Amino acid sequence: MKAIICEAFGSPENLILGTLPDPKPGKSQVVIAVEVCGVSYPDLLILENKYQFKPELPYSPGGEVVGEIVELGENVDTLNVGDRVLALCRWGGLAEKVAVDSDRVFVLPHGISSEVAASSLYTYSTSFHALKDRAELKPGETVLVLGGAGGIGLAAIELAKIMGANVIAAASSDEKLALCKSKGADETINYESEDLKNRIKELTNGKGVDVIVDPVGGKYTEAALRGIAWKGRYLVVGFANGEIPKIPMNLPLLKGCAILGVFWGNFSEVEPEQNKSNMNQLYQWLIEGRITGHSAAVYELGEAKHALLSLEDRGNLTKGIVRVL
Repeated sequence: MKAIICEAFGSPENLILGTLPDPKPGKSQVVIAVEVCGVSYPDLLILENKYQFKPELPYSPGGEVVGEIVELGENVDTLNVGDRVLALCRWGGLAEKVAVDSDRVFVLPHGISSEVAASSLYTYSTSFHALKDRAELKPGETVLVLGGAGGIGLAAIELAKIMGANVIAAASSDEKLALCKSKGADETINYESEDLKNRIKELTNGKGVDVIVDPVGGKYTEAALRGIAWKGRYLVVGFANGEIPKIPMNLPLLKGCAILGVFWGNFSEVEPEQNKSNMNQLYQWLIEGRITGHSAAVYELGEAKHALLSLEDRGNLTKGIVRVL
């Protein structure tokens, strides 16, 4: 089969288009003929050997695929050959076929396009798990979203609004903040030109925010935490900044707040029924138009390295998806 191949960790520039053997399903796996594959920041971190999981070389990047099941493992009885599915495979998606554990495969209903599913559902499922399961967000609370113009951030803005929250989006440029506004953010903060903690206090009349969604890490974490409300919840989603922050532990003590890890990948494996319920809710909101998905640039398989390189451009506001078949 055709595949994008990484032979050594490093830059996307080193990826090649080649051939790999067709995958065979394990006992609890399915093989999917890939139609489209979304690319996201974790794909870049894995490629650069900076992620918490490490594939064996050579491998194909790509963790979000939409396609058709063409083969079942012997223990799989909840899926069928011919099902059109979304699969969250961690890597292997930039290839004509991929084998995926069946508990990370979700049948797609009619009314959700392959492009929207591949470009959006990973970020929406992560953000929904963060707000619903970890923060237990309540209507009327205020949510601060760091990195508001990224995939996780835009999903968190839309979902928090649906869940009845007030939303403050923070990002590094006015163009990005305009995008956040278009997704429903009530207020915005440019954390490159404004004092983050002080603006949080100003926008909340000194109270602070109830929930913080942080997929960025780096230098803004402590400032945001200083702007959290009493009994607030700080959601650690990721470190797109590349820097894992060190938090003064007197802050959660003084704030009476909780710092909560958000690891959707492990949640989806450990609590598959809850995750399935979450996915069904997201499907419903997409079909109803209450959430809209992310805009995407479409690349062909031979152009996949450019989709990954685009992730390095922090000014890029469009997610990349790669058409395989």
